[in-house]
Order: sequence, then structure tokens, then C-alpha cells
Amino acid sequence: MRALPPAWPDAALAALMLVAQLWPLLSRDNPRGGPWHWWGFAVVIAGAVPLVWRRRAPVTVLLIALVAAASYDAVEEVAAQPVWYIGLVALYTVAAHSARWPRMIMLAVTVVGGLSMVGSSETAMRGIVQFVAAYAVGRAAASSRAHAAALEKRAAQLARERQVEAERAAERERARIARDMHDILAHAVSLMVVQAEAGPVVVARDPARAAAAFDAIAAAGRDAMTQLRRLLDVLKEEDGPRSPQPTIAALATLADQVRATGLTVTYSSSGEPGRLSPDTEIAAYRITQEALTNVVKHAHATRADVGLAWQNDSIMIDITDDGRGPAPAGGTGGNGLIGIRERAAACGGTAMAGPRTDGPGFRVRARLPRPGRAVPA
Repeated sequence: MRALPPAWPDAALAALMLVAQLWPLLSRDNPRGGPWHWWGFAVVIAGAVPLVWRRRAPVTVLLIALVAAASYDAVEEVAAQPVWYIGLVALYTVAAHSARWPRMIMLAVTVVGGLSMVGSSETAMRGIVQFVAAYAVGRAAASSRAHAAALEKRAAQLARERQVEAERAAERERARIARDMHDILAHAVSLMVVQAEAGPVVVARDPARAAAAFDAIAAAGRDAMTQLRRLLDVLKEEDGPRSPQPTIAALATLADQVRATGLTVTYSSSGEPGRLSPDTEIAAYRITQEALTNVVKHAHATRADVGLAWQNDSIMIDITDDGRGPAPAGGTGGNGLIGIRERAAACGGTAMAGPRTDGPGFRVRARLPRPGRAVPA
């Protein structure tokens, strides 16, 4: 019903009210013989048809319904109407869709007008109960819609805030990656300069050494160009510390440091170790560091396992724990997990994080490329 245009259910409601109000005129015989007076049919139709526009002009529709109800008994040869349903629907609409003062005024007008048209106290009491009930149901519907709208607005606001925070976290992580890459590229360029300056000196004395120097220059240049291509879209932040960056060889020491906190940490490596590019070395260390930090701070775990698997085209890093994992927030993860994904993507790899499928706990898995090879999507 909510998916339909509002005019459709309102038209259906108007038709239903028309049938309900015409029923006494169609189902009862006139004691005097013949059909009921045309006035009853005309008044019912005039009161029911405006319900099609009840949401657009609720006060006007209610006034028309009240006038129709008051005019119905102007002719004696009409069937008795036990309940004037049209007025109840119109009053409900005013209570559900009108501002405070219009609906309060119309409630008073409806009650006073209804009392003036009844002949007994019992009928008056039934009318008051019906009018108040219709008004109360209308207010309840309006409150329910307002509460639902507030919840939707709040949910949309929280979604926007999570999106903004995720974007900020990604920007901060990219800035940190840019600082790391500044050191790596500065090292590569320095190496190229030193080798280039030494080349003319040894080219005549030791041609083999000169050839090796040129090979080193070419290798450093290729590595630098590869890393530059990956980081063209990364904004560089100039401020921040400049210090030697840890590499994958420091992961065993990192495991020992985390083990000192009381957490049982195991470290293992399988496959034939090979060479990694400098940015991949740093990414491997930082991803493992961030994953273990999350275990210590959030997982409430007793054990964490760090495993490296060297493959032909890549290295697989797998960090698992037996804790409860991060609290569900309906988003893509915290800032640490965002940083892990950004680190992996910056060096051409991939990363995922989520609950373990083989038992309780959480898993972070990253796949980083070896030099000159790409990680399959």
C-alpha cells in the first residue's frame, strides 16, 4: 500500500466509505414503499467523494463531512445511519496530518457538532467515544510516522558520519604511506647518485665493477619507477618523523614484543623466502603490526598466530586469534582495518579481515606481490 501513489488508497477508501454509508439506503426497505428519498443518496455521495483529497486538505474534507452529516436528516424519508463513518475517517486524517491548532479546533467543532445532532445521552456518549477514538488513532499514526522518520534520518546521518570517518582514516593512512615511500625513494635516488658518480672513476680501471654499478643504477631506477606509479594518487604529507623503516625480517622481533604483553604469540614461515620490494617490506611489517595491535586492544584473546607463506608470485601473511573480534558496527571495519587494506593496495596487493571460519576468533589475511609480479584479483 505504501508503494502506491497516495491517491490510489485514498480513492479505494472513499469507495469503501461510500458503500458503507449507502448500505442502509440499499439494503432496507422504505416503510412507505418505493425507494428512499434521493436526498440521502446525494448527501452520502457529497460526503464520501471528497475523501479522495483527504491528505491534501484534511480540514476542508472534515468540514464537508460534518456538513453532510448535519444535512442528512433534513429530509425525513432517509434511512437511519447508525455511524457516520465518513466523519470518523476525516477526523482521523486531521489528527494524523494537520498541525496542532487546526486539529484541536476541528476536534472541538466535531464533538460540539456531533452532540448537537443527537437526541439521547446514550447516542451522545457513543459519538464522543467514537470521535475521541478516531482522533487518538490518528495521533498515534502521526507519532509512529514521526518516530520512523527520525530513525531513518538518524541512520542516514550515522551512515554519512561513518563514510566521512572512513575517508579521513584512508587519507591519514595514505599520508603515512607517502611518508614511508619518501624515505624509500630517497634511498633509491641516493644509491643511484653514488653509483653514477663512482662510474667514471672505475670505468677505466675496473670495467666489471663499472658494469655492476650501472646495473645497480638501473635496478634502483626500476624499483623507484614501479613505486612511483603505484603512489601517483597518494597525497604526500611533509610533516612527520623520518627514521629507518622496519622490514619483514623484524617480524620475529615484533612477535617477541607482543608476547611481552602476556599474549601467546607464535610466528612461523613456510616456503622459500625471496626478495621483496622496499614498499612491500614495510607494508608486510605494518599490516602485521596493526593486526597484532588490534588483537591486544580489542580481541580479548589469549593466543595469536602469525604465519608467512612464500609463494612463487607473492607472500601470504595470515594473522589469527582466538578472541571475539571487533564489535559489529554495520560498516566496513575500524580505522586499523582500513589502514591494512590501504597498505596492501598501495603496494599492489590485497587484504581481507573477518571472523574465522574454523573456530572462534578473527583473521587478517594479506597477499603482497613479489617484484615484477602481480597478485591475481
